[in-house]
Amino acid sequence: MGKLGFIQANIKSVVAVLCVAGALFILLFSPAPLVPAESKTAALSLVTIGFWATGIIPEYITALFFFLFAMLFAISPSDVVFSGFHSTAVWLIFGGLIIGVAINTTGLGKRIAAKATVYLHGSYLKIISGLVAAGILFSFLMPSAMGRVVLLTPIGIAIADHFGFDKGTNGRTGTLMAIIFGTYFPAFAILPANVPNMVMVGMAETQYQISPLYGAYLFLHFPVLGLLKAFLIIGMIVCCYPDQPMEKKYTESKQYEKLSRDEKKLAITLLLLLALWMTDFFHHISPAWIALAGALFLLLPRVGIVNSRQFNRNINWGSLIFVAGILGLGCVINHSGLGKTLAGELLSLLPLGRQNGFVDYMSISLAATLTGVATTLPGVPAVFTPLSESISQATAMPIKTILMMQVVGFSTTIFPYQAPPIIIGMQMSGEKLSSAVKLCLILAGLTTIFLLPVDYLWWKTLGWL
Repeated sequence: MGKLGFIQANIKSVVAVLCVAGALFILLFSPAPLVPAESKTAALSLVTIGFWATGIIPEYITALFFFLFAMLFAISPSDVVFSGFHSTAVWLIFGGLIIGVAINTTGLGKRIAAKATVYLHGSYLKIISGLVAAGILFSFLMPSAMGRVVLLTPIGIAIADHFGFDKGTNGRTGTLMAIIFGTYFPAFAILPANVPNMVMVGMAETQYQISPLYGAYLFLHFPVLGLLKAFLIIGMIVCCYPDQPMEKKYTESKQYEKLSRDEKKLAITLLLLLALWMTDFFHHISPAWIALAGALFLLLPRVGIVNSRQFNRNINWGSLIFVAGILGLGCVINHSGLGKTLAGELLSLLPLGRQNGFVDYMSISLAATLTGVATTLPGVPAVFTPLSESISQATAMPIKTILMMQVVGFSTTIFPYQAPPIIIGMQMSGEKLSSAVKLCLILAGLTTIFLLPVDYLWWKTLGWL
């Protein structure tokens, strides 16, 4: 271990110890305004989130400890603690892992990569920019962020291999981060493209009879939270993970003349899955069940795409436990009421209603961002939407404006665990979670310092503030 690695390990250890100490303090003194049940939840959440953020132990082991202590100390009922296991996200990643194995073992991924790299060939900046642009394009076509990640991550791995980016290199990390971040973050500016967007819309319709329109939503959010954020992601990846593609790897890549039998089966399966994912507004079948159906087809002995040996050896079962733990933690926090309590206290501390639109805008946006640390991103609209009316009264802003400010908040992710699609992508890619932590923190900082003020000016121009 080098000097830098030693320092990083010590920092992680210190942070982990501080999280444990903080949890003990919360348990012993139960600080106001937390009730005892919320104190227990806060203590467990602090340790769990701290260990996930630092990676001091493998993420799935932290998830198992979360399950154990949540049950031992009766923090929530078992159906809440283990709710992640019957979530569609777990089944989506299960199907995605099998699809990923099939894409890699049949050689179809390499073929797609060879075709794609004709357009990406030239420079590292062009590769990263092209992958982020592809992620945005798929965000318009596929409503499910997790579906996009499941489909594109194996192709991203093949593209990294094609350009000679081996495991552990900056180029491989940058390529896969471009796929994952590019298909997730700009999509918050596209109404049906991420789960928190739709949760907010559903609650706004139910509680306030407000139904945001696709075009108006896109025009309000996409120029800054979509387009400018995409440019930030490209620049951030190129700067943090610089590399150069191997020209020899590109020129000597094998060009296949005909699809093999297995490639044909898999290609037809993927096209059918893509068609079903793109039309879920019509048939209303969850992307998870579509992925599971495709995975089961690929596992059938007569089909012969993914055999039992590949199923047992190549599936990352730890990733399923990790994702289930993240989802379970969010449900436990919401069940205890901790998220609403923390959000309410946070809002009470903010300088709202002082006839300063910029201060109100920044305060509400950052409050929504920090709420997402406690509740995960899909929980932000569940907590904030009921508070929108009181915030509107305090700031004299329309409820519609307050609702849209949530988007600014929950599109700013501080830690990867807040966003299951990022976690799924990281688990499928085999990249270290610390890479996503680093980029999330940098992107959150750049968003706060640069994008939020620009977004405020854009809202002013459009007459929303």
